[in-house]
Amino acid sequence: MSGVRRTVLRASLPPLRAFAPALALGVLASGSAVALLATSAWLIARSAEQPPILFLGFAIVGVRAFALGRAAFRYLERLIAHDAAFRALSTLRVNVFRRLLPVAPDGLRGVRRGDLLTALVRDVDALQDLPLRVLQPLITAAVIAGLSVVGVATVSPAAALVLLVGLGVTSAIAAAVLRGLSRDADERIAPLRAALADAVLEYLTRWETLRAYGADEARRARVIDLDAQLRRAQSRQSAAAGSVAALFTLGAGLTVLATLIVTEPTLVAGGVTGPQLVMLVLVPLAVLEVVAALPGALSAWWRVRASADRIAHIVPAVVPSVLPVAPQAPQSLPDGPLALRLRGVSARWPEAPAPALVGVDLDLAPGDRLVVEGSSGAGKTTLAHVLVRFLDHEGSYTLGGVDVRALDPDEVRRHVVLCEQSPHLFDASIRQNLLFARDTASDAELLAVLDRVGLGEWCHERGGLDAPVGERGRLVSGGEAQRIALARALLTEAPVLVLDEPTANVDPDRAESLLEQLLGAAASPDRAVLVISHTPVPDRLVTARLHLGVAR
Repeated sequence: MSGVRRTVLRASLPPLRAFAPALALGVLASGSAVALLATSAWLIARSAEQPPILFLGFAIVGVRAFALGRAAFRYLERLIAHDAAFRALSTLRVNVFRRLLPVAPDGLRGVRRGDLLTALVRDVDALQDLPLRVLQPLITAAVIAGLSVVGVATVSPAAALVLLVGLGVTSAIAAAVLRGLSRDADERIAPLRAALADAVLEYLTRWETLRAYGADEARRARVIDLDAQLRRAQSRQSAAAGSVAALFTLGAGLTVLATLIVTEPTLVAGGVTGPQLVMLVLVPLAVLEVVAALPGALSAWWRVRASADRIAHIVPAVVPSVLPVAPQAPQSLPDGPLALRLRGVSARWPEAPAPALVGVDLDLAPGDRLVVEGSSGAGKTTLAHVLVRFLDHEGSYTLGGVDVRALDPDEVRRHVVLCEQSPHLFDASIRQNLLFARDTASDAELLAVLDRVGLGEWCHERGGLDAPVGERGRLVSGGEAQRIALARALLTEAPVLVLDEPTANVDPDRAESLLEQLLGAAASPDRAVLVISHTPVPDRLVTARLHLGVAR
């Protein structure tokens, strides 16, 4: 896990050439703040001695320059740093998505939707804190503290020693307090946020089922409990941050007092002047304000590390052996009818101890309509996922005479299209749900394909192609969702069509008529259709049958 975490953290860092200017500007901004306080303190004290104005000119110019420089440098630093961090973040998000593609969907079966959503959005966003709230404050504080101690030492070594001790002791105590109060909360916030997102998503998307079985109260109580846990963790984090801020304020005051005590004898002895004494006493206030960012950087580091661990857990370092990978030099298939052939094909799911599909032989030629039957657990869905290369296999699987291992999995899915048991419909219009298959299709083509699957009149009654289907197809019935999915598949003009349990979400008395309509719409001399069904399919609807037994 640590190796994958380091990979994720490195990917979240902007290139040095893009981030180095921000680091330099941050040092200049913080240095201007310290120099402004030191110069203005010296100027006020020296002015009280009423020297000729010419002796104050350099300090007056310095105060103006440092005041303007602090604001200008800080603005430029924030602009450049955030631009670099956001660019790195966009690259990281794309890379995470690309790493997920080879393992989706079967390699993510153990990942809950809320966890995946949180990892892709909130956890990736949290990684921007690594350059902005971890590295930059650390580097800036270290440089400013070192330069300040050296600068004070040129005037009073004793004051420099007090400043060094004050910085070290205050930072160490603050880090210890933060570790005791906030580390556990910081590391738990990301997992709690993911768990809460998953619980809310489950409650909202499955409310009807939960309500029907009387489980909605328990799920709602879980959401409330997770929300309370998250609020407690965030409150503890805020309390720790407030305690650390108060500690730095106290440390700054004690350092100022200690500096005054150790430099007063030097003033009496004539070793330093009055304006120099004022400058030495007040400089720790500005330096400790800069160094006060260190505990925040430590807290941000814990949050970043927790988010990186979650991303590393969800995004596998290597593609599991049971999932297909694209070859180095993939071949391509011609458009048009293709024959599909399996010999001795076996497959298993990721992390499964035994194969779910064993020794299957299958021939599917253009124009064939093959039904695959078998009891639950026989491997029917496993076969469908093998055919579209969601799962890898043992044995021989050729498409158009070409071994599918020589093809990119996306190329296989361009020719073999799967209509799943529960097809996903996006929360958009009918038109948009169809255009995902072929974005160049005209409205006339969309209406024609809807008419082929028996939804032409239905679409007209609902107001046309702009009618919404609702979130996950909530505004349409199970049979209508299957027809929309089939229409989407037909738009691809793929030569092989796989229907996985197309009647699973409809009433048994309507299953046969729906299946007849679907097969009638999909039938073509140039297209092969494979139907997976646990319910009987009449002989008149198919040309061949394949029975699968439970793998042992």
